[in-house]
Amino acid sequence: MSKPIISVENLGKKYIIGKIIHGRGAPTFRDIFNQKLGNLFRRGEDRKKDDTILWALKGVSFDVKQGEVVGIIGRNGAGKSTLLKVLSRITEPTEGKVTIRGRVASLLEVGTGFSGELTGRENIFLNGSILGMKKAEIKKKFDEIVAFSEIERFIDTPVKRYSSGMYVRLAFAVAAHLDPEILVVDEVLAVGDAQFQKKCLGKMSDVSKEGRTVLFVSHNMATITRLCARSLCLHEGRVIMDDNAPTVVHKYLSTDCGTTAYRKWEDLQRAPGNDTVRLLEMQVNSGNAERSEIVDIRKSVEIKMKYYVKEQDAVVRPFLVFYNEEGVCLFSTTDFDSIWYNRPRPRGIYTSKLEIPGNFLSECNIIINAGLTTGETEVYKWFIEPGVLSFQVVDTLEGDSARKNNTTSYPGVVRPILKWESTQE
Repeated sequence: MSKPIISVENLGKKYIIGKIIHGRGAPTFRDIFNQKLGNLFRRGEDRKKDDTILWALKGVSFDVKQGEVVGIIGRNGAGKSTLLKVLSRITEPTEGKVTIRGRVASLLEVGTGFSGELTGRENIFLNGSILGMKKAEIKKKFDEIVAFSEIERFIDTPVKRYSSGMYVRLAFAVAAHLDPEILVVDEVLAVGDAQFQKKCLGKMSDVSKEGRTVLFVSHNMATITRLCARSLCLHEGRVIMDDNAPTVVHKYLSTDCGTTAYRKWEDLQRAPGNDTVRLLEMQVNSGNAERSEIVDIRKSVEIKMKYYVKEQDAVVRPFLVFYNEEGVCLFSTTDFDSIWYNRPRPRGIYTSKLEIPGNFLSECNIIINAGLTTGETEVYKWFIEPGVLSFQVVDTLEGDSARKNNTTSYPGVVRPILKWESTQE
């Protein structure tokens, strides 16, 4: 039996967060120098009071075989990005062992891996060299990389002048095309437009078919189930689930670790949205108008969406996208309410409700992405919160749904009762 391409044994990563670092980004050299200097003149007990130990990862163990596509899911702060940084050798583990048998190309947060002073062309050759490729090998792939990134006009411009979207396009193209045995991707793809994201997902699928290994972190459960055969779920720095992707996604969405039939954002500043509008609350109601994660296929389903319009006279349109647990997009819908559609709204809190009739959805686990567009139809901005709600559609097999008394597997993403008429000639 061949050895796994990635082997992780009892991995742990500890951070000591000092007083000067709380509530801020990474400490500067001056911060660190001043803290170390201060430590010289403080007693040990005082130092302990000012420092907090945080285990971003603890006791993490798993193996990945060559050619596997593994999704990594979990709430913010679960340790997903830290795990990828350790596997990419960007940060060293505090304890445990990581064995990697192959070249790793990583696409983590925007800004990692490229030199801002160098042009796009120079960065392609630099990254190829870091991966151990010869100049002739990189030249062979160069045109393909540039074509995929769609930034031909700017390839000889220093990347510090690139927008975040341009940066991601080139970074992904480089990571995916320079023949790494292992491709590690964080959800940095969210920076790109929808069409480019689709293109990247297709490329990752192609990479896996070539026998290369992909590790992919995402909050979009539909993407995880569509792209990955296997998934790991992290919670508070530990692996709590490791199974096929649909099973892990279903368990994640139906426990406190993931989203359920209700979400509320207490902190307005951290709520999904932008400067114009913020999501406040989302809820799934079954046919009896009560919140429920289990919905009878014969009953209607209500999706309730509460949001705060911050900007006076903003034009706001809520929309929802529905997926099943296999990652198949079932349908999308936008609020075309005659009162507010394309009309300026006074600042305040609004609730939009969507009703899906009974005997429309098929039996499956439903995952909802929620979003809001703002601005005029031609020029607008939007945001989307993936995997915000989930619920399960079940058929009680009582004979009055679209399947009647047919107990065999019933295909299709929807299962409506439609009007039929038969006549005898």
